[in-house]
Parts: sequence; C-alpha cells; structure tokens
Amino acid sequence: MSADLRCVIVAVDGSEESMGALRWAFENLKLRSSAPDSNDGTFIVLHVQPPPTIAAGLSPGPIPFGGPSDLEVPAFTAAIESHQRRITAAILDHASRICSEYKVNVETKVVIGDPKEKICEAAENLHADLLVMGSRAFGPIKRMFLGSVSNYCTNHVECPVIIVKDKKRGSSA
Repeated sequence: MSADLRCVIVAVDGSEESMGALRWAFENLKLRSSAPDSNDGTFIVLHVQPPPTIAAGLSPGPIPFGGPSDLEVPAFTAAIESHQRRITAAILDHASRICSEYKVNVETKVVIGDPKEKICEAAENLHADLLVMGSRAFGPIKRMFLGSVSNYCTNHVECPVIIVKDKKRGSSA
C-alpha cells in the first residue's frame, strides 16, 4: 500500500495479534515524507499501560474492622507500577526485535490510561495518517463485557484504521 503516509501508529499490547499487526505494517506499508529533502515518515509503536488500579483489578480495599476506608497503600501501588514497567519493557523489547528483523527504525511511545481513549488521543495528538491494530477476535459475549478497543478506535479516530486479523482465525486486514 503506498500513499502519502508520514505517521503510522501501530498499537501493541503484547499479544501475538498486536505483534502480527506490527509485522503486517512493515510488510505492507511504505512511508513517505512530503518534503523532498527529508527522511521517510515515521512508524510509532504505541503501548498503553493501564493505571495501577486497573492493573490490579481493584483498588486496595479498606482496612477491615473499622479502619479508615480512604487509606492508600503506597507499597501495593508501587509494586504494581514496578511490575507494569517490567511488562512494558518486555513488550517494547519484543516489538524492537520485530523492528530489527525488518530493519525499520521506529519511535516508541508509552502512555498510561484506558487503551481505548489513549490510542485515540495519541492518533490525534501525533497527527497520524493511519492507525494499525491487531484484533483478538473476541466473541460477542466477551466483547460485551470487555469491549473492543479496535471497534472503539475505528469509531473515534479521524484517521483511517486498519485492523489486522490473525490469519488462523480470519483473513489479514
């Protein structure tokens, strides 16, 4: 696919589907720059790290038997944040290995928050020409409870979105 693509964001979450989308982007997209003297466009690998409360699945509960209910447990939050940093580093390391296979230089960005909102925000703030995402192909029940990040993004970003499906489950893009 060739177009005047200067900024392509590929959202990765560590799943094989998202890494497949990264490979698909390198195999199928050619970036260009609008200025004749400048370098080619930019691939941006974007990872959204959930906030510690979402990562834990809950906020630390109140201390039992009448303890204060709004007490934060800093050690608990710090442990979750440290674990998330390790996960993010592993995800970006995996993406970096894929980039080196294709001999592609990329920028990486990590943001913290709700993936649906932060991917859309990044696409807008970075003036993306295209957003590429993998699809986990959740069934209707899982999608109802978990939501679909790719579906949300297709309805909320202004740039085109390519959703790369796992070849084992369906066709690519």
